Amino acid sequence: MSPQTETKASVGFKAGVKDYKLNYYTPEYETKDTDILAAFRVTPQPGVPPEEAGAAVAAESSTGTWTTVWTDGLTSLDRYKGRCYHIEPVPGDEEQYICYVAYPLDLFEEGSVTNMFTSIVGNVFGFKALRALRLEDLRIPTAYSKTFQGPPHGIQVERDKLNKYGRPLLGCTIKPKLGLSAKNYGRACYECLRGGLDFTKDDENVNSQPFMRWRDRFVFCAEAIYKSQAETG
Repeated sequence: MSPQTETKASVGFKAGVKDYKLNYYTPEYETKDTDILAAFRVTPQPGVPPEEAGAAVAAESSTGTWTTVWTDGLTSLDRYKGRCYHIEPVPGDEEQYICYVAYPLDLFEEGSVTNMFTSIVGNVFGFKALRALRLEDLRIPTAYSKTFQGPPHGIQVERDKLNKYGRPLLGCTIKPKLGLSAKNYGRACYECLRGGLDFTKDDENVNSQPFMRWRDRFVFCAEAIYKSQAETG
């Protein structure tokens, strides 16, 4: 049987685990005006150097993973990776460090707080190289903040829609936030509007639970709105 021939791909790629600090700890890096900068308070596991811990945070919150993969060669990691560029000890605590990480703007969807925080403070908090981790500070560049469009209109349009001027707009959240039937939820909504409030809102826990499906809640709340409008003008 003839020996196997080593391919160019196998020569250029070797799977295995590498230290994060080899690629993601870059103390020589100079931050750019467009970088998102994060400061993490890091407590490494015993035996893990702070450089490795900081680099691990930068890697796992950007382009890195726990092992080397051949698909790394299909993109420019140097362009997209997060970089731990500075580490300083926390005064009075020999086990904690502040690790500064810079992220290129291209890593994030424009105008998405959800995407930004999912990336930066996502799965890194369960990372095995760290005993504890906390995001201490976050600097968002003007180039990114300008991608947030803001509300579609201002307070004047809100007042025009409600025909309410010259005073604050008053509202409340229906309580108890969970447990009311759809009918009783609508009744509470009616009493609020009938009593002079401009609006009510659902608590964030309210969705479409078995005791109050959203369609039923919609029907009873709509009835409450029409009834209170008819009675108050």
